[in-house]
Amino acid sequence: MAILIYAASTEGKLKKGAFEAVTYGYRTAQALGTEAIAIVLGSAENPGQLGKFGAAKVIHVNDSNLDNFDSQTHTNVLAQAAEKLGADVIICSHDSAGKSILGRLSAKLNAGSVSGVNSVPSGGGEFSVSKNVFSGKAVAEYTIKSANKVLSVMGNTFPPEEVGSDVTPESLDVTVPANRIRVKEVKTVKGTVPLPEAELVVSAGRGMKEPGNWGIIDELADIIGATTACSRPVADSGWRPHHEHVGQTGVAIRPNLYIAIGISGAIQHLAGVNQSKTIVVINKDPEAPFFKAADYGVVGDLFDVVPKLTAAIRNHKAN
Repeated sequence: MAILIYAASTEGKLKKGAFEAVTYGYRTAQALGTEAIAIVLGSAENPGQLGKFGAAKVIHVNDSNLDNFDSQTHTNVLAQAAEKLGADVIICSHDSAGKSILGRLSAKLNAGSVSGVNSVPSGGGEFSVSKNVFSGKAVAEYTIKSANKVLSVMGNTFPPEEVGSDVTPESLDVTVPANRIRVKEVKTVKGTVPLPEAELVVSAGRGMKEPGNWGIIDELADIIGATTACSRPVADSGWRPHHEHVGQTGVAIRPNLYIAIGISGAIQHLAGVNQSKTIVVINKDPEAPFFKAADYGVVGDLFDVVPKLTAAIRNHKAN
């Protein structure tokens, strides 16, 4: 019995979610009395650093055919690795890659699966995990009874914890099938933390009135090191790019801090952000629905409040 953790990378660098998944895998291994093994597919800088976060072993399948993510190819290699390493619990991040792998891998291994888990499996007789359901309004507990199990870990739930030291990556004799998808071009957003990985998010809505006013949002985000986001009407109007759209029909996020500026808080938006650990709402309408979900609220004109907030943070950092 062993725990196998898929540590995803992009452009040769391990994702933040990889370290979170390994931390979760280490805790799971402790609960079940076994060891955690991390596996990295394709090119990656310093995969051995995953040992710091609890991986007893790091397997690196350094094949160029794995550099561009293909869910079928990666699933095939992960299934081979699980069999060769005797792993009956496979863990991945609950991101776009993890979501596309989880179903394929569970079918290939005849495994029970739970996506977006937020608890370490219980030890003892039953293997049970929990996850948020109904847009975060309730928590459900799942018991997996199959021999093999596949889990994806909700982002920003288990912060990476250093519990060990670097290890020397090992190779594994697996067959890497030819990709059935040919990648001709990859376009990514540079210079910002992706929204699913962001711990601080500053978001704005139609209260901004026009795209030319967005400078005060960027300034606030820059001063606190946050990623910017927006509501759906803003993205649909072309004010901001669609990859910044958060909510039920956009990107679901769970940052440590979510600042909502000029957003009324429709149920569709709340469904994608209500798992944020702290929500701050700035809106001139005291009846805005978002205030019911807020931990802190400021009733006032955003064009007055936001610049003063930015100035106050800047002064605090200077002192």
